[in-house]
Amino acid sequence: MKNYTITVNGNVYDVVVEEGVTTGAPRAAAPVAPRAAVPAPVAAPAPAAAPAPVAAPAPAAGAAGSVKIEAGAAGKVFKVEASVGQAVKSGDTVVILEAMKMEIPVVAPQDGTVASIDVAVGDAVEAGATLATMN
Repeated sequence: MKNYTITVNGNVYDVVVEEGVTTGAPRAAAPVAPRAAVPAPVAAPAPAAAPAPVAAPAPAAGAAGSVKIEAGAAGKVFKVEASVGQAVKSGDTVVILEAMKMEIPVVAPQDGTVASIDVAVGDAVEAGATLATMN
């Protein structure tokens, strides 16, 4: 067995690692308990926290359709592919979100007509937010 002291994000852990007698990778035991952290050397200041995502604006009264098209993941609206009044088929892309440098298409769940687009390019949205509605 070997004892190691590991520091993770300023927390110090004592870890015991057993070496296997037969084939197989060494197994790490659970950390014993965190110890008081030793002051770290002076480093650059921490980056400022990212601003909180802005909620999508509410659609105008009476303009909403009966079927909601919702974001499957949090991200930023990259492109709006459809327009109000446009006929779409199930699977047609309505909005494209960008999350972690990936473009995520948000598609129409069924055939119908786009009743409202509730977001604009650049808006930050949370998972489950209504992006558009359709009839």
